[in-house]
Amino acid sequence: MEELRNLQKIYSLAAGRFNQYSGADFVLPQIFKDQVKEINSSVITYNKYSAVIETRGNQNGVLNIYMPNQWFYIASYFTDFYNELQKYKNLALQAISKERLKELNGAQLTEKEKNAINQLGLDQQSQDYLVKFITDYSWWSGAKTIDRGDFFVSPILNSARLVNASQSFVADLCAFLADKNDLVNAIITGEEDGVDSNTLSNHPYTLQQIFYGAPGTGKSFEINRLTKNKEVIRTTFHPDSDYSTFVGAYKPTSIEVPVRDVTGKVIVENGKQVTENRIVYEFVEQAFLQAYTKAWKAYANAAAGETPSELYLVIEEINRGNCAQIFGDLFQLLDRNASGFSDYPITADKDMKKQLAKAFKDLVISDEKRINAIYAQDIVSQVLSGDVLLLPDNLYIWATMNTSDQSLFPIDSAFKRRWDWKYVPISEGKNAMGENIGCQIRVYGKKYDWWQFLEKINHEIEELTKSEDKKLGYFFCKANNGVIDAETFVGKVIFYLWNDVFKDQDLGTLFNDENGNEMKFNQFYKVDDFGKPMVREDRVEIFLRNLGVNEVEDSVHDGDEVIDDTESGSRRVLHVEFEDETIAIKRFPQYLQVLKKIGLDKAEAVASEKQVNVLGCALVSRDKEDAIEQYPYSYVESDSYYVVKGIKGKVMMDFLPLISEKYHLNLKIAYK
Repeated sequence: MEELRNLQKIYSLAAGRFNQYSGADFVLPQIFKDQVKEINSSVITYNKYSAVIETRGNQNGVLNIYMPNQWFYIASYFTDFYNELQKYKNLALQAISKERLKELNGAQLTEKEKNAINQLGLDQQSQDYLVKFITDYSWWSGAKTIDRGDFFVSPILNSARLVNASQSFVADLCAFLADKNDLVNAIITGEEDGVDSNTLSNHPYTLQQIFYGAPGTGKSFEINRLTKNKEVIRTTFHPDSDYSTFVGAYKPTSIEVPVRDVTGKVIVENGKQVTENRIVYEFVEQAFLQAYTKAWKAYANAAAGETPSELYLVIEEINRGNCAQIFGDLFQLLDRNASGFSDYPITADKDMKKQLAKAFKDLVISDEKRINAIYAQDIVSQVLSGDVLLLPDNLYIWATMNTSDQSLFPIDSAFKRRWDWKYVPISEGKNAMGENIGCQIRVYGKKYDWWQFLEKINHEIEELTKSEDKKLGYFFCKANNGVIDAETFVGKVIFYLWNDVFKDQDLGTLFNDENGNEMKFNQFYKVDDFGKPMVREDRVEIFLRNLGVNEVEDSVHDGDEVIDDTESGSRRVLHVEFEDETIAIKRFPQYLQVLKKIGLDKAEAVASEKQVNVLGCALVSRDKEDAIEQYPYSYVESDSYYVVKGIKGKVMMDFLPLISEKYHLNLKIAYK
């Protein structure tokens, strides 16, 4: 009998292996370049760390895709997953027509369709897998229907945690490499002759880059994710920032000194020296010098041939300060050579030289021969003596920039070209597993989808301002357990829209009340009997209605509300029939009632196998797992067991039958 493998396990294994990849750039093996001149009839031109794909067939002629070598590397990790997906699809098409496959996600197979699958010569486990593949896309992270030729794109991009934009070419590469194991192995093992070990390919990330985008797109969050478990020194630029607050300067400080008489002798009273506090001036390192000295000390701490630890200097809101004034002559250091060191060292002034010589006293750099060879002189001794400043290749300088703040201090082109620029687009918020966060706005006890609001308000912003700079990102507002209350919404969102975005615009009917009159910002508030300001939620509701944001009827995320059955467009409820009673699971308490009636010990034993899980965690356990404590999930403790709250009906539909089967309970579980 033919066997199918568990797609969810293959997905998790591929994702787990790939997550160990640091993101480092690399040179493609020559065997790959020699054998792969075209992909899907598109000609490839290789550079050292990137490639250019010339696509044809468009009315605009040849269009180019500029892609880093990382895309080839990423694709090579998911070829096994791709091949198994195609195997599943081929078997599904043998049993069920293309048109019918379009309809089956979240639906039930007919008896005829089940019989057709039974005739495929698969073992029972493989048949069960194939049914899940056809009827439950969440099991394999699918999005597009199976009948489509590109159905494999979403699960591959989700597993690699990539944005579905131009990166979708990664999935095409995966398909191309699926039957070329020799090339896949060559990429992953990185076998390449004659690669210069001093090149930037040794660096996990770009040394200098600015993350830019609309407010709330998650720029700082992305930096935090990339620098997790790394040493980070963070600073924020503002209009009063200057060279001294960024680099360092002499500042007054207080020290305790003995008091002396006119002859110079220390005064002693009752056997103790008399002391006083005296103001002295000392050189105080600020963010740049702190990062600079730590980076070089990391070189000193690294053994010969060992890579020094990375140091990240993160500058928040870089364009809120005058960069030319703040960086001063450090600007010259931002030119990096192929090895990642500054191309042009600068001479330190007298005060800084003294400070650096003190900080680097007795340091020895085991890798000094390699570094000196780059400059054809003994540059390391000049660095350690404080004579020159030179950025080492383990010092990363990253920054964030809100495009809506470009008017503060424009960044000149000479400064810009010394940075790589990484655009952070507006997109729906996702958790660590790539699942939608699903934040909601709460008004008058009703809930509105935050992402739908953002899509609609950003459309209005673009129409009225003809600019993307003022748009709102998903994390513009910080939700509390996935909910943005009316007070937060008015205080942050309405205030921003009214004062920064639409201040000089014709608002049309966007801010009209029920009588067609324009609602001013102060009309979103009222004063209670005690003089305390309160948000007028009816005004918020009118504003959302004007914008066309729909109320979310059902939610699984709040309190004990109805657990949403996403497997059907009809309003069906999951029923569990025992010998003595039937329980309709409308809310979490009924689900917990079912588990307790079965026995939490039995539920925990099945859950521990994690055949059905959320975020890789068991649905019932003896101990809490950190991943569950993120929206929309939480734990409810019952009889010393922890039960995951917030799961949807289809998860229960998968989980409960496993318990019934293991303990021969003969439960009847169905939607009615």
